[in-house]
Amino acid sequence: MAKCSQCGRQLPAFSFKKTCQWCQLHEAEQRGEVTDEVRQRVMPAPWVRRESTVTLTQVLFGANAAIFVAMVVASGSIQFPNSIAVHFGANVGPYTLTGEWWRLFTYMFLHGGVFHIFFNMWCLWDLGRLCESLYGRWTFAAIYLLTGIAGGLGSILWNVETFTVGASGAIFGLAGALIASFYLGEFSLPRAAIAGTLRSLVVFAVFNLFIGGFLGGVDNACHIGGLVSGLGLGAVIAKVAPHSEHAPRRIALFLLAALVLATCALALAHYYGVPLRLGRSPFRH
Repeated sequence: MAKCSQCGRQLPAFSFKKTCQWCQLHEAEQRGEVTDEVRQRVMPAPWVRRESTVTLTQVLFGANAAIFVAMVVASGSIQFPNSIAVHFGANVGPYTLTGEWWRLFTYMFLHGGVFHIFFNMWCLWDLGRLCESLYGRWTFAAIYLLTGIAGGLGSILWNVETFTVGASGAIFGLAGALIASFYLGEFSLPRAAIAGTLRSLVVFAVFNLFIGGFLGGVDNACHIGGLVSGLGLGAVIAKVAPHSEHAPRRIALFLLAALVLATCALALAHYYGVPLRLGRSPFRH
């Protein structure tokens, strides 16, 4: 992580400034630009050892890794048969729509093999840390979960028989939210400073969707569902609740998004002629 060029304190993640807020305010006071009513915030000296805090990105990373290990132990292999994935909560349309709705959540923490989890965790580590540092922990969590659920619904909409596992729907959701927020200028950063990151995010989304269209076993419907919902959430946050002080607005926005997803899930069940129920699917024996 970058450090202040003057005092050595750590700078916030994704910071484009060379000095910390403490030094900036101190310099402003020296120039007489700060009134007496504005008190300089006390910050620990850089040489004082502090305990590092665990980020939500690290928690999600650890949860995915722990469940992968559990699946390896349960199956005795690093490539899992469908029966193991179903047991752990894969998103399978007939099971999900007939009562096991929790699969829209659990499938995000499952992976089909070593390469699958390696690539997804690599993307989660990079995009997750960036998204969490810019949005804050709880907004990041809401975007991740809501877009992941949207990806699961998109998968069922495209093909009700689809068997889906993986965090990629939520990861595409993070990319979509960041693309919308950078494009709309939510983070009040210079356009020149974010142009490279915005371009990289767009390339990431387009390239992976393109590759997914040619590789067998890749659920692009899930990716598209996550990306589109992420673009929508990111755009609405940028316009309605761009700052952390707008927490009540963000909560209302996320509750509305959850209601929309629930309505879409019920509409899917109705479309396939499935009665509304919650519990073990009658298709499982």
